Amino acid sequence: MIEQPKTGGAQGYLRIATEEAFAPPKMLDLYRKLLADGYDDPGFASLWGFYLGSPSPRATKIIERLQDLGPQRIQYMDDRGIDRQVIAVTAPGVQVFDRDTAVAMAREANDMLGEACAQHPDRYTGMAACAPQAPAEAAKEIERAITKLGFKAVIINGHTKGEYLDNPKFLPILEAAAALNAPIYIHPTGMPKAMVQHFLESGLDGAVYGFGVDTGLHALRLIVSGVFDRLPNLKIIIGHMGEALPFWQYRLDYMQAAGQRAKRYDFLPALKQPVSGYLRDNFYITNSGVAWPPAIKFTQEQVGVENTLYAMDYPYQCDVEEVITLDAMDMDAATKKKFFQTNAEKAFGL
Repeated sequence: MIEQPKTGGAQGYLRIATEEAFAPPKMLDLYRKLLADGYDDPGFASLWGFYLGSPSPRATKIIERLQDLGPQRIQYMDDRGIDRQVIAVTAPGVQVFDRDTAVAMAREANDMLGEACAQHPDRYTGMAACAPQAPAEAAKEIERAITKLGFKAVIINGHTKGEYLDNPKFLPILEAAAALNAPIYIHPTGMPKAMVQHFLESGLDGAVYGFGVDTGLHALRLIVSGVFDRLPNLKIIIGHMGEALPFWQYRLDYMQAAGQRAKRYDFLPALKQPVSGYLRDNFYITNSGVAWPPAIKFTQEQVGVENTLYAMDYPYQCDVEEVITLDAMDMDAATKKKFFQTNAEKAFGL
């Protein structure tokens, strides 16, 4: 019989889970209103129509757990041997609301999470929500959350009404994060209306596949836009084993370079590095939702041992069996400690 994991580091490392979600009750009420009013976003309707409308045990338990930042969450962490959660507002966060609602809700969510982090400083670390709908206000809120609330990163829940962070209007957000040495975690959300239909037709729009496609696209758009040549210390975190980008990087490098030589897309800047260079220099990759040692080891080999972090994806995927599987990885002790603990400490400045 395999012993259940415990907190405290007796196995030689602490377990720091770096993609863990929460939801203020008020935000979920606003989601319910959007759904009732017929908000025209099929990806959002598919995702939150299920979680807020299904009587299934999965949906009801997740909604309950998302709203808790107190004893229940701590108990779930203890039961799974998780020493610390790095917590962010769940997707799509505030990015589906109108400008004023988004700005106010981001501040309220940060205050709620900040209070929980202050109550449990050894167990919780916060990521700052912001409203990309108002880039200047978002930059101010990022600064407030990091300098006043002690948060260590920024959460951007995918696209904002079909627009990605490579759009020049979002530059204040990228500049604020870079200036504060705060990584931006790009988390998936429902795919934009312009691309979701064929995924919906096959039930592949969510975490099963569509999330990874959209978030991988988001990361690549940032890379090919040249943003990392302009902001070389900007750090991005993506989960789910890098949304498959480490496994594509040979072809990405080859075809991006071929297109650049041929001047196929004259609107794209010439990059100083291949795509894989930016993945190594500007990205952290977490294994959230992928408790599969071969994928973890491949990413460590190709993107870097220092850049590959542990995550659980609470409360959406938080099986204790996955923790046991990863504890048992055939991996030397120093590398395993980096994966579970010290890489997160470095990435989030813990």
